Amino acid sequence: MPLERISRTAFNLIHGRNLVYNQCWEDPRLDREALQFNADDEVVVITSAGCNALDYALAGVNHVHAVDMNFRQNALLQLKQAAIKNLEFDQFFDLFGHGRIANWDEIYTKQLRSELPEQSQKFWDRHGNFFTGSRRRPSFYFRGTSGLFAWIVKGYVGRNAKLRDAVNKLMAAKTLEEQQEIFYEDNLKETLFRPMIRWLLGRDTTMAMLGVPRSQRQQLDQEYPGGIAQFIVDRIETVFAKLPLQDNYFWRVYLTGEYTRDCCPEYLKKENFESLKQGIVEKVSTHTNSLLGFLEGHSKPVTKFILLDHMDWLYHNRKDILAEEWQAIVSRAGEGAKVIWRSASLNVDFVDPIEVEVDGTTRKLGDLLKYDRPLAERLHPLDRVNTYGSFYIADLVK
Repeated sequence: MPLERISRTAFNLIHGRNLVYNQCWEDPRLDREALQFNADDEVVVITSAGCNALDYALAGVNHVHAVDMNFRQNALLQLKQAAIKNLEFDQFFDLFGHGRIANWDEIYTKQLRSELPEQSQKFWDRHGNFFTGSRRRPSFYFRGTSGLFAWIVKGYVGRNAKLRDAVNKLMAAKTLEEQQEIFYEDNLKETLFRPMIRWLLGRDTTMAMLGVPRSQRQQLDQEYPGGIAQFIVDRIETVFAKLPLQDNYFWRVYLTGEYTRDCCPEYLKKENFESLKQGIVEKVSTHTNSLLGFLEGHSKPVTKFILLDHMDWLYHNRKDILAEEWQAIVSRAGEGAKVIWRSASLNVDFVDPIEVEVDGTTRKLGDLLKYDRPLAERLHPLDRVNTYGSFYIADLVK
């Protein structure tokens, strides 16, 4: 259909030419509990912004392979690794906690650039202004396509005094009871989601900026009462009024453009920064490739697969690649392998029927994946991001 082709082209243009994610949008606290990492684990994860790859390394695994087709996402993780090795903690927190540093040019030229691969050097040579803190966009977390949308949201909130005050009070709230009182007494849902905003949330271009392809929007439009716009409204209400915000660094940085020392990803905590600097950072490697391409060229068994939500797009656009990817996962899976993924859909039904070869025999994935549904159902509502329709945890038993 012409509209679908236009939407797909817009999504590919946004994702193929830009840094999309400036922070990860998957809660690693859930992942740690779901996967029960151990010292022998070989982990594969889609890079995104690299925050979670560092988190898994801190959890004590043997190695993390961060794989992404967008080299810019790997360039961001590589910059974090270079900064961990060469900067002091206060400098590092300025860079990735506050999203800006006064002497970027000097630090980048003298301490970071030589640590980066050539392709990443070229990227940061052009985009170092992401960290210089302009008056209009004072933080790295307002850069990239998802950051641009965050900057637009911040501007929208900032122009409405009532909305701005309510959001500031929410960020300062100490208890869930305080959050609920502020959210409902200030009528925040209606103030934030005016008709124009709801309309924008249903547009493919808006969703593409947030990394959501048309296929995911369609899934929620079909499955969720009120469609994707109402899904987002309900998720925001859950985040602000039903989950504690004190440690929700995902939404804090999205709304303010920076983390605090008490509310930030694990890699930005001083004690963890020191652990990373002392050698753990070397346990993370980047690979600019598709997940399928990486697995086909990787000979060592993998024990933990973290697939984010990319299967939604593959199912609607490249079912052949989805089947090949699962074949590669099964073929590379080590003993005791576990797989987790997220989906925009409220119920993923397209994975189990996929057929793969195991020892010369054709098997359906549904016969190989042993789901821990009770654990997934317990963890999913606790997700601090709270933007996915469902969460899956499975042992892969060949």
